Amino acid sequence: QVQLVETGGGLVQAGGSLRLSCAASGRSLSDYAMGWFRQAPGKEREFVAAIRWSGGYYSDSVKGRFTISRDNAKNTVYLQMRSLKPEDTAVYYCAATLYPLPNYALAPGYEDWGQGTQVTVSS
Repeated sequence: QVQLVETGGGLVQAGGSLRLSCAASGRSLSDYAMGWFRQAPGKEREFVAAIRWSGGYYSDSVKGRFTISRDNAKNTVYLQMRSLKPEDTAVYYCAATLYPLPNYALAPGYEDWGQGTQVTVSS
């Protein structure tokens, strides 16, 4: 099991940028594929982005605006968010899986989750 802590959330105006970090402890993140999900009030948790060893997968709603990356030496995964929109407002969670998944966009495939960090985008 790996412990995950997200940081970097906050309040930003539409069009602005934020970078979220997900720091891991307990195991090396190099063993894991990582994902970012988000959940807005009253909505289901939805996939944002995922990364295996390199390269990213993105939801259509964030493609071209968000970038997922990892620094295994720092045991940290990042989500760079640009051109933020009010509809990006949500609690953002990072998640980890040791196992190859047929679909990295599905939350049940991940074993370990962080506690989330709030992102609020004002119009």
